[in-house]
Parts: sequence; C-alpha cells; structure tokens
Amino acid sequence: MTDTPLLLDCDILVGHEVTTGRWSKPEKVREVLDASGISGGVVSALRAVHFDVPSGNDEARKVADGNGWTLCPVLDLRDPLGAEKELERLLAGEAPPRAIRLAPTAQSVEPSYPSFGHIVQLLVDAGVTIFTEGDVRKVGPALRGLGARVVFLDTHFYYLGDFVILARSEPGFHTSTRMLTGPDSLEIVAAEVGAERLVLGCRTPFHETRSVVRRLLTSKLSPDEIAQAGSRSLETLLEPAC
Repeated sequence: MTDTPLLLDCDILVGHEVTTGRWSKPEKVREVLDASGISGGVVSALRAVHFDVPSGNDEARKVADGNGWTLCPVLDLRDPLGAEKELERLLAGEAPPRAIRLAPTAQSVEPSYPSFGHIVQLLVDAGVTIFTEGDVRKVGPALRGLGARVVFLDTHFYYLGDFVILARSEPGFHTSTRMLTGPDSLEIVAAEVGAERLVLGCRTPFHETRSVVRRLLTSKLSPDEIAQAGSRSLETLLEPAC
C-alpha cells in the first residue's frame, strides 16, 4: 500500500533458538520482513545470548552489514567481568553500537543480582539504549532512577498497567508492540504516555510478524502515531544520547 509508513522491526534474531530447535537464517528473515512490509530493523544473534558472546556479536555484525540492518550486540549477564571487556571491545570499534540487548530470563539472571545492576550502569554511562527481554514487572523497577533509555521487548498486554505506571515517571522507558495485542493496548500507551513510547517489535522470525504489523496498521492510532511507532521511535532511540 502506498500509504503504509516506514516500518522497522526492533526485535530481529538470527541463529539457533535452543528452546525450540528452530533456526533463523538471514535469508528467511528477509523473506518475512519483505512479506510484512518491513524495511529493516535491529538484529541480534542467539549465539551471543546462549553460547559465545564475542563470536555471536561478530556474526550479528556481518548479518547487519550485509542486509542494511542495525546491529544490537548482546552482553552476558552471567559474566559481568566478561561483559565489561566485551563492551569495551564494542565501543572501541569503528562503528560503536547504539543499542545493547540484555536477556536476563534466557541467561537465568534476576534483575536484583549485582551483575545485572553493574552492567546496566555501564550501559547508561556509555549512553547506549538498552533493549531488554524479560517481565517488565521485574526488570522495570531495576532500571528506575538511572536515566536509562530502554525498550522492554516482552511487555505483555496483561501487564500493560505496570508498564504505564513505570513509564509515567521514566521518560526513557519504551515498549515493543509485539505482545500488546489486547483491546486498545496500543491506544492506551499512546494516550497515557505518548506514541513515542511505542516501538514496533516483531521478533522476526520467531513470532507472528505480519499479525504484529497488522495490529499496528489497523489500530485506532492516528496516521502520525502509527508512523511514530512504526519507525520514528526506533530511529530516535538509535541516535547518540545527548
């Protein structure tokens, strides 16, 4: 459709998903994005989440560079000392990342653990946007009061009220649209804290990408709000922090 705004997926994953045995290959991701009207997005490697962080992040960089996507490296919350070194390596590169993905649930690290707080503070100090998996009710409070720019990737519509309460006092808190499928979920976020807090996220190819896009495009949001959530929010989050 000619009136469809630019769409970018903030939650692309490549590699082997160990919990399901499924593989995400870049060519498959491109097919799904093209079929869904999505122009690109932010990519992370499952290898970095589950196995080896440096080689996984290097894999994601190659995929990002080869497809015109944006790299989102991962840090290992289980190894804070190793995370320090990996962050130093990433920031010293020719194209330092504007975002880092955290996976506390997949890595079995609670937000209350010292390693989580330490790594988050490093990212805030570096001016990097945090993309985090996990229950917003647990992860959100641990990120309060830091001035962090955050995208909660797993906000469920059951916990929409919890996100709104957090976001009211935290201007840097944003949510992926992936699981906001309840009645008026997107509309409630826009009305309560602004459409700029919504970031299109589909977890391509491990989620129903087309249904997430359709939910946004057929919502009661204004065309400008849809365009904001579809790409502009993400583009702003990937700009250097002031």
